[in-house]
Amino acid sequence: MSDEQPAAKPPEAKNKVQRKIPRVEQAAILLMSLGESDAAQILKHMGPKEVQRVGVAMAQMRDVSKDDVTYVMGEFVEAVGGQTGLGIGNDEYIRAMLTQALGDEKAASLIDRILVGGNTTGLDTLKWMEPRAVADMIRYEHPQIQAIVVSYLDPDQSAEILATLDEKVRLDVMMRIASLETIQPQALQELNDILERQFSGGATGQASRIGGVKRAADIMNFMDRSIEGRLMDSIKDMDPDLASTIEDLMFVFDNLKDVDDRGIQALLREVSSDVLVVALKGSDEAVKEKIFKNMSKRAAELLQDDLEAKGPVKVSEVEAAQKDIITIARRMAEAGEISLGGAGEEMM
Repeated sequence: MSDEQPAAKPPEAKNKVQRKIPRVEQAAILLMSLGESDAAQILKHMGPKEVQRVGVAMAQMRDVSKDDVTYVMGEFVEAVGGQTGLGIGNDEYIRAMLTQALGDEKAASLIDRILVGGNTTGLDTLKWMEPRAVADMIRYEHPQIQAIVVSYLDPDQSAEILATLDEKVRLDVMMRIASLETIQPQALQELNDILERQFSGGATGQASRIGGVKRAADIMNFMDRSIEGRLMDSIKDMDPDLASTIEDLMFVFDNLKDVDDRGIQALLREVSSDVLVVALKGSDEAVKEKIFKNMSKRAAELLQDDLEAKGPVKVSEVEAAQKDIITIARRMAEAGEISLGGAGEEMM
């Protein structure tokens, strides 16, 4: 028997720092680790934005290390350790993510197993379509029908649909959305029936409350800045009070100063430093102070140095970066991860 002692691990192995893995990449690693069948059961409960973001992450994933998988599993166990279930609803949004992640042929059989007998309604089916395709479907419908369809869909998809419509039609539809509070169940049922005859969807939902000024503001938030500006000017010409109310409800980048500290910290974990630097170049000083306050002293100093070294940035680039961050903030708010507060958020 040898008297030699086992070799000690190299210092670098002991002190190896686990890379920071973005949340969406963590979700992709977890799903790919589970296998098709189990992953499908989870995907049934995810929303359209979630499946698309996770799908892109899965499709782009290469050479995942064992350390990364171990880290992700540990994070997952810790996150759900005190819970009795995932607590997430709806089983209608998986087609886009599976197709992006697995390809058309491989996804087809899995989609059939998951979606057969599901509860996708005619209107819900539109959520799977490209905005331009939806716009083409409703282009020659009555503006009230257009308003119902657009207000039913997610705000970012609605914004893209409206962007393809004629400017006068866009204004008419937005005004109708703002004044649309409820719709009779029978009317919604009839619209669903028409769409289901085209898509062969499942049972219809019971939702009858759609639209409203808040919905109009949500849609405006996702519009291209130039289109948003022209549309808001037109609304002001027709109804200044309505325009003022919509503006009050719109969440803009400077409203981040109204988000609580915990929300800012959670948001910063999802935003890349490059995007943050560009976004802050054109921001209010109060927003900058809010950001710096919720970073470590070292990180805040580095961010300030990056801002000073960045030099002039095009207004269009600043606006694009700010919209990216607003989109992330809205997604997190919809998931219940943060509360936006202030403009764009209903207060209890």
